[in-house]
Amino acid sequence: MAEQPWDLRRVLAEIKDDPKQYHETDVEVDPEAELAGVYRYVGAGGTVERPTQEGPAMMFNNVKGFPDTRVLIGLMASRRRVGKMFHHDYQTLGQYLNEAVSNPVAPVTVAEQDAPAHEVVYKATDEGFDIRKLVAAPTNTPVDAGPYITVGVVFGSSMDKSKSDVTIHRMVLEDKDKLGIYIMPGGRHIGAFAEEYEQANKPMPITINIGLDPAVTIGATFEPPTTPFGYNELGVAGAIRHQAVQLVDGVTVDEKAIARSEYTLEGYIMPNERIQEDINTHTGKAMPEFPGYDGDANPALQVIKVTAVTHRKNAIMQSVIGPSEEHVSMAGIPTEASILQLVNRAIPGKVTNVYNPPAGGGKLMTIMQIHKENEADEGIQRQAALLAFSAFKELKTVILVDEDVDIFDMNDVIWTINTRFQADQDLMVLSGMRNHPLDPSERPQYDPKSIRFRGMSSKLVIDGTVPFDMKDQFERAQFKDVPDWQKYLK
Repeated sequence: MAEQPWDLRRVLAEIKDDPKQYHETDVEVDPEAELAGVYRYVGAGGTVERPTQEGPAMMFNNVKGFPDTRVLIGLMASRRRVGKMFHHDYQTLGQYLNEAVSNPVAPVTVAEQDAPAHEVVYKATDEGFDIRKLVAAPTNTPVDAGPYITVGVVFGSSMDKSKSDVTIHRMVLEDKDKLGIYIMPGGRHIGAFAEEYEQANKPMPITINIGLDPAVTIGATFEPPTTPFGYNELGVAGAIRHQAVQLVDGVTVDEKAIARSEYTLEGYIMPNERIQEDINTHTGKAMPEFPGYDGDANPALQVIKVTAVTHRKNAIMQSVIGPSEEHVSMAGIPTEASILQLVNRAIPGKVTNVYNPPAGGGKLMTIMQIHKENEADEGIQRQAALLAFSAFKELKTVILVDEDVDIFDMNDVIWTINTRFQADQDLMVLSGMRNHPLDPSERPQYDPKSIRFRGMSSKLVIDGTVPFDMKDQFERAQFKDVPDWQKYLK
């Protein structure tokens, strides 16, 4: 018998009986700010306003205004849960994804009858077509620019169809058949394809795929140089699952869709057309972004003209909270893999593990565990930090620690800074570098001397590793190993 294809429903079936990982409710919830507001307390974590915590994913079965739709949030808002869903140790997910990038399994196209994503089809030519009534996209806060698709995987190709790619962007529902999409300048392949179409003054066909196996969602967030132009990140998901991702031809566009997605929106990125992000609310805000602040509404988003909405029967709308632990899993784990790939090429064996913690939203901070074998390795840790910045330009802070430090325990990491660090010797500051434009401190008025344009930053290296010739003076207190310690808790 053929193996069941991987999709969101197969993943949920594996975790639904674990109350620490999954919870569903039939209590009615309003998708306008209330749904995200509830999950803020239950399990959002990350850089979300306190109080928050790490908790189970939540399925809301009774969503106001959408009687036939369930909304899932927080599926990836726990690194341990991601490890469980990937059948892998959560502490080495970076290495696991690094291997997947190096050994991709290309997607395959299946026949229409084998694509549950097309079980229900609505076309823009149908009377009464309105994406705002068909797609239960929540708002995160009362000042959001509108309902957002926060975890939609956009599939697009170059004009000659020689290259295809998937990326995730924030997309706001603006009208009955119109989305605004924010494509961050530089680095995203979809943006390069869209520029090619715009120069030719032609609309670019795309599909937006929502409600997916997290292997697809997390794999889609890889960026150059780890996945160079022309690399389709669906191959990463294929490698994680040892099973090709299934695609199907679009219903109304000449583009592929993910055959087992819960929802698919088809349409075109329109050339030389822009829209004010908060045109319906005029709040000046977009939505909460990963650093923990509301993003500013963009005055000129690119426009997607929607031509169809398709979905599975009893469909699941999936959403994320921008600053949550979920973003850390989606962006942080692939970043760890990217850093490991580059440092392993340049200085093999010297970086044993990497962690991008929630404090940096998965993008701005990394903790690197360093292996010093002899005196010739002294200084290699700072070389590793520079390589990390090269691997991922949006990285802002690198903390270097020894092998006896648990990089997943921030108390242990901060202990290192307090006992193995001297600020006048072990601090490196690199000015005038590029970083992430969503960091609100990266504005010229914050530091006119080094920040000439928004998105520039000073970068920080905190070297908390012990000098090799002093290692014997920094041995932690050694306690007796008691292998059967758990018997004392019975």
